[in-house]
Amino acid sequence: MITRKKYLDKLIAFQNADLVKVVTGVRRCGKSTLLEMMRQHLSEQGVPDSRLLMFKMESMEFADVVNYRDLYNLVRQRVGGEKRPYLFFDELQNVEGWERAINSLRVDLDCDIYITGSNAFLLSSELATLLSGRYVEIPMQPLMFSEYLDFRGAQLQRGKTSAADVALLSDGSFATLASLFEQYRTFGGFPFLALDAPDEARHRDYLRSIYQTVIVRDIMMRAKRRGQRAVNSQDVLERICGFLSDNIGNETSVNKIAGTLQADGQTATRQTAAFYISTLVEAYLFSHVRRYDLKGRELLKTGGKYYIVDPGMRSYLDNYRNTDTGRVLENIVYNQLKYDEYDVMVGHLRGGEVDFVAMKPREKVYIQVTEDMRDEETMRRELAPLRKIGDEYRKMVVVQDGTYPSDIDGIEIVDAVDFLLHNAKL
Repeated sequence: MITRKKYLDKLIAFQNADLVKVVTGVRRCGKSTLLEMMRQHLSEQGVPDSRLLMFKMESMEFADVVNYRDLYNLVRQRVGGEKRPYLFFDELQNVEGWERAINSLRVDLDCDIYITGSNAFLLSSELATLLSGRYVEIPMQPLMFSEYLDFRGAQLQRGKTSAADVALLSDGSFATLASLFEQYRTFGGFPFLALDAPDEARHRDYLRSIYQTVIVRDIMMRAKRRGQRAVNSQDVLERICGFLSDNIGNETSVNKIAGTLQADGQTATRQTAAFYISTLVEAYLFSHVRRYDLKGRELLKTGGKYYIVDPGMRSYLDNYRNTDTGRVLENIVYNQLKYDEYDVMVGHLRGGEVDFVAMKPREKVYIQVTEDMRDEETMRRELAPLRKIGDEYRKMVVVQDGTYPSDIDGIEIVDAVDFLLHNAKL
């Protein structure tokens, strides 16, 4: 296993705290492996295996566990007389009332609990209800570009410029850093695939399985398992998913999506479109980024943009046509900002827009993203919104191609790869 240190450190930070640790994220982003990493960490600390109990609920071993009483009794039996057991539950959502068992175990046993599960049933919006607030959520994403290089075994050999950087890969071959970024932009960062050189057919098969599992199993089946509102049309759901994927980085409204569906002969109302979009967001396939009025310093109620969880999923949905690469780059920067734990919004100005307003306590960064601004008109267009902002916070253009001054009128110009590898510190 290749350690994903950021997430493991978060679990370790809450080790032995009286909180249920809940790892959330899109399917196959590495949640189950993270539990194994935590289990291994505890073992290396000297915790005996008899106290490290793993329950992989999709295994046939637990096929008879159908409700919370079954689960509670099974765990109590497995724990026996062990003191301070560590309980790991993987894919718990099929157990009816599982949250009641988890709450009872937390109260009745001196134990430490870790959970993952399919996203439709372990959503951040539902956790407070399911676990009575006694939890901490660790949101997990597919690999960022820096992690992708780790998985490829890349040993960087820095050149005079980022364009001259090369890497020795684990298979003994060399690749430029620019070519590795193009591979990442096309094929993304689902961990299983990132261990080897990209192969489109293999990637397509693997992404198809993830997509179908999320659409059919997690979203279409959600109502049957929880008594929630049903997603009645898989065709409409997939059309909306395709629309959001085609329009990453574009301002999108529910009314526009409903109108597009109606023009295609669907009977979807605005309310239906909004509900279907919410299921895709809840399943972590997409994130909704709200608009922020830079003059009024407030969030706007309408509009906003959607970004996809991984560039490889976008390629799959786009049939590998490699279109709109500039907006895919913008999406990658957004995912990186989320990974770096910024609150991210779209900056709204009269007659202009800032791609991202990224905030942390006592910190704010205004960011524009572009593939290339060697053309004078493109440079003017990218810099213009940032020049309109009069406060003292950092302003930055993240650009992939070309060579530029590091600073133009107080605006930082940062190479995209340097930004993603944290060579340009936020």
